[in-house]
Amino acid sequence: MPLPPGTKLGPYEIQSPLGAGGMGEVYRARDTRLDRTVAIKILPEHLSSDPQAKQRFEREARVISSVRQNHICTLFDIGDQDGISFLVMEYLEGETLEARLQKGPLPLKLALECGMQICDALEKAHKAGIVHRDLKPGNIMLTSSGAKLLDFGLAKPAGIVPAKNLTPSSPTMHLTALTSPVGTLTQQGMVVGTFQYMAPEVLQGQEADARSDIFSFGAVLYEAVTGKRAFEGKSQISVASAILEKEPEPISKMQPMAPVALDHVIIGCLAKEPESRWQSAADIARQLRWIASGASSVDVAPPIRVRKKGLERALWAGFAVILLAALLWSFLRDSAPLRTMRSYLPAPPEMTYDFLGDFSGPPAITLDGSAIAFCAVSPKDRASIWVQSLGELSARKLEDTEGASFPFWSPDNKFIGFFSGGHLRKVPAAGGPVTIIADATNPRGGSWNRDNVIIYEPDYRDSLWRVNANGDGPTRLTKLGVGKHTTHRWPAFLPDGKHFLFFATSHSGGAEHGIYFGSLDDGSYKHVLDTDSAAQYASGYLIFHVQLQLLAQKFDPTSGALSGDPITVSDQVQYDPGTWHTSFVVSQNGVLIYEPGSKAQGSDLTWFDRSGKVQGKVGDRAFYKGSGRISPDGKRLALSVGEPQADIWVYDLVRGSRTRLTFGGSTYAMPAWSADGQKVVYVKQIGSTEMSGTSLRARLANGDGQEEVLLQGSKSATLSPQFTPDGKYLLHLKQDGPNPSLAVVSLTGDKKTFEIVQARSDQGRLFDFRLSPDGRWLAYSSNDSGTQELYVTRFPSGQGRWQISQGGGGYPAWRADGSEIFFYGLDGFLHVAAVNPKGEEFLVSAPKALFAVGFSSPLGTPYDVSPDGQHFIFGTFPDSVSTPLVLVTNWMGDLKK
Repeated sequence: MPLPPGTKLGPYEIQSPLGAGGMGEVYRARDTRLDRTVAIKILPEHLSSDPQAKQRFEREARVISSVRQNHICTLFDIGDQDGISFLVMEYLEGETLEARLQKGPLPLKLALECGMQICDALEKAHKAGIVHRDLKPGNIMLTSSGAKLLDFGLAKPAGIVPAKNLTPSSPTMHLTALTSPVGTLTQQGMVVGTFQYMAPEVLQGQEADARSDIFSFGAVLYEAVTGKRAFEGKSQISVASAILEKEPEPISKMQPMAPVALDHVIIGCLAKEPESRWQSAADIARQLRWIASGASSVDVAPPIRVRKKGLERALWAGFAVILLAALLWSFLRDSAPLRTMRSYLPAPPEMTYDFLGDFSGPPAITLDGSAIAFCAVSPKDRASIWVQSLGELSARKLEDTEGASFPFWSPDNKFIGFFSGGHLRKVPAAGGPVTIIADATNPRGGSWNRDNVIIYEPDYRDSLWRVNANGDGPTRLTKLGVGKHTTHRWPAFLPDGKHFLFFATSHSGGAEHGIYFGSLDDGSYKHVLDTDSAAQYASGYLIFHVQLQLLAQKFDPTSGALSGDPITVSDQVQYDPGTWHTSFVVSQNGVLIYEPGSKAQGSDLTWFDRSGKVQGKVGDRAFYKGSGRISPDGKRLALSVGEPQADIWVYDLVRGSRTRLTFGGSTYAMPAWSADGQKVVYVKQIGSTEMSGTSLRARLANGDGQEEVLLQGSKSATLSPQFTPDGKYLLHLKQDGPNPSLAVVSLTGDKKTFEIVQARSDQGRLFDFRLSPDGRWLAYSSNDSGTQELYVTRFPSGQGRWQISQGGGGYPAWRADGSEIFFYGLDGFLHVAAVNPKGEEFLVSAPKALFAVGFSSPLGTPYDVSPDGQHFIFGTFPDSVSTPLVLVTNWMGDLKK
């Protein structure tokens, strides 16, 4: 019978159930002596009631509790009360590998890291004479501090089945218990464990030893990398037969980009005879570290210790690696390789590739394919630029490039252009001083030609601009089509330096999105093809992304004409739907580099405290448009959710329930609350894009009543609505001409509209705003100074202006009592400034940086603040561990096959 909350087992107080299985029930509990959270496992009856089993179990538990290793779940205590035997263990937060694999295989780097950590745990236990006996994905927990092995040494056989009864070739078989559909098997009277991961000798009735754990580990690692079990069958008898007689399908067949050495490691684990396997977990860990270091792509394998058939496999694997190294050396020596080769480029030690999000971007490659530049980040460091020569084994960091994004090379390979802190900058590729070239508030890519001209998009809702690389004369190059596009981004010069490619689309969808062919002479451009992200040209082909595939099609770089049919280059290349870019680069001499895989699309809603520590998440991953808005009482969240069209929902943060306010047929976005929390106001898109028109509407937050039309749609875009505290007026961003403005419409009487703030120049823009809780002050961001900065003015007069940010900022939010104003800086940090808004003059202190955080591309606001100013909710991209980049030489060779 399950234990109810509040039950006391010695000094431990049960709080809630965590799960149950063949080895007992698990509960979350509190250690009342040390005031810490622990996990308590209630042992099954066959262990508690059998004196011999219990004595053996307690003996092993004492041994296990003495084993201290970072990747073994710590056993704190063992006890018995009122006939209930229990274990007290370390409480872990995370998910099991079994649960994670339901989403698909692990990225290679993560699989290798987990494998190394589990091997370290096995080695420590094996040296102490402990065998796990039930190693499987369900007994591996993935936590923020790495993989943890659970139930170590406690899965002792409860009974041994005679070998003759477990040999599939026997004339008579007593395997009635094995004819049910495949599933987790932990049956009393047989072997406690899971059949899919059992070593052959255990199935045949022999005692498990350390090498049996190594077989199980091989099956787990195989599944982690491929997403499929090494041994499958329609029943448990067919699984047992596969383990005893069959070999799993090679990893390279399911994951063609997996290193040969990894196949070799797993084959060595899954040998049928224990003597032919790896003989220690330490040997396996060394092999995995070697693969993870990237050496497997270019070097000879380190010494190995396997026997019989394993030695023969190792020799063949070593030969294959030597051959690959020779081919790669040949490619780097000659400019026209004859063979298509593939290899991996791992991220620098303790760093992660930073290719996803508004402030990241794909890697860049030199024209001659000799080096790449990329952004990498770590938990301790912001993104910086790294340079990797393909003739060297390690990358080097360029100093003073913190906060960098979207790098690109000069044509002579001497400089790297990039963006940071609201500016377009350049830095010598060999390292040196960083130079500012032009302003770029929220950029989306750049390209550099042989005439020293750079084209770039300075803001995510802008056209392309051009500037000399020495900083002279930034001017607009292309023009956004009215009602058609809201962005021109990801420019790439073609070989003549006079024409270029770029991607154009609207932030609300619509027609004529895709790749365009432009002229540097007059900024004119024409449509080339529909696709979902930027393209690049090399070796006579246009390389572009559609859905999950990277395609190549014949292309004339002088006329912009396509010919022939597109051919698949790769089936799985990483794509960022938030910014419409794909993580690949290609040189003019046949080098292709890309990030493999396809990360889960959508974003998370993540809570942070003022120190930047994650406090939890709201709801499930979905296509959220920004973070949503927190209700005045802090108990609900208004959200825009959906892709490509979105609807407004209200999420109850206390009960976890949801209420839908709109029901499809259009895109609904940018929700905001009335001061009393009764209504939600939002934008409804009229046409195919925002710029073709919007209307402002509202509905009761509980879903009752009918939708109200507060401002009827027109051909202009009216965005970001917000009620005044008294509910008599509605603020909005009005974009119906060259000078956008912050406007107010009366919700009573004649419903007149008047403007509060207007852009101060022909190229000026207003970005976002927020009215103070008392309705007396209006915070907004503008690029009047050349850089997007945050200002405050009086409301409703619009008189006076106080600058809040220093060095760029936007997305303001107020604390509920009006004592603090928050904003997101161009440095990637959330900032706060204390204010005293009660007098006639607006008094503000110098802003302070709170923490750095990335966020998903918003259609609305990227974050909001709780009424007490202590917690923040951000729309964030899912956490990920970057996989090594795939390096392909002479990639065109595959097109001819």
